[in-house]
Amino acid sequence: MFNSLLRSAVSILNFNGSRFTLTGFPGLEVDYLWLSIPFASIYAMVFLGNCMVLHVIRTESSLHQPMFYFLAMLALTDLCVGLSTVYTVLGILWGVIHEISLDACIAQSYFIHGLSFMESSVLLAMAFDRYIAICNPLHYSGILTNDKIMKIGVAILCRSSLLIPPVIIGLKFLNYCRPHILSHSFCLHQDLIRMACSDIRFNSIYGLALVVTNLLLDAVLIIISYILILHAVLAIASREERIKSLQTCVSHICAVLVFYIPIIGLTMVHRFGRHLSPLVHVLMGNVYILFPPLMNPIIYSIKTQQIRRRVQRLFYLKGM
Repeated sequence: MFNSLLRSAVSILNFNGSRFTLTGFPGLEVDYLWLSIPFASIYAMVFLGNCMVLHVIRTESSLHQPMFYFLAMLALTDLCVGLSTVYTVLGILWGVIHEISLDACIAQSYFIHGLSFMESSVLLAMAFDRYIAICNPLHYSGILTNDKIMKIGVAILCRSSLLIPPVIIGLKFLNYCRPHILSHSFCLHQDLIRMACSDIRFNSIYGLALVVTNLLLDAVLIIISYILILHAVLAIASREERIKSLQTCVSHICAVLVFYIPIIGLTMVHRFGRHLSPLVHVLMGNVYILFPPLMNPIIYSIKTQQIRRRVQRLFYLKGM
């Protein structure tokens, strides 16, 4: 009995002090300095683009509307996604870090997955906003008041941050006996449990339940909202009004596709791509992390007239 407890204590001490090797771009190590240039540029565009969207919404009083409040939530989420991974991704390319401690890895995975759930929730809230604006326009301002938007924001924050800790904290009490080599240049829950020799049933079942009740459910509800929107738009007699109504949804549809397609791709690679080159896993992981935060400010700056005009005016004033 005593020996068993002693072995358990030693095991806990060992894996709590574990370090995990981050995977950069296998086979391209000699080109890391050159690769760091486009990646640093992408991160700079992520930070500048999302900060610009937040600044425009904050300073332009005409944009103080429900649709743009939700867009501000999306931009803030994307900004945090960039901040959560920039250190490890650029750190590897610049030769600053090669390993990460278990505690830091768990913290990073918490923020990555939590922010992913938060982005999904914000996209669902934006779909609800478009549904009310098109299907019930006369009561739009009465339904989506500032107070209700604030409550939706708090609900999104709670949903994203309070449901994940049980599965993330559980990572600290697993015994990692397999090679401590991560598949990406950042930490993911599925990567860590792949290296564990302990019973991972709770992490697997709870993790799957989180994905189903967050990402999958949100996707289904977004699809349902657009079916209802399409039904309402087709009932409009004027062709011009139908086109105008649908145009207000284009940016959001693009943002949904930009978010969900990389998730589906990464899931397929993790599930069925064991035979693929490690470089494919790394590339898909970076697309999953960087593509939505990079593209969302571009999409909304191009497709949303109010944002585009304000950004153009902003650069015009700076150019004077």
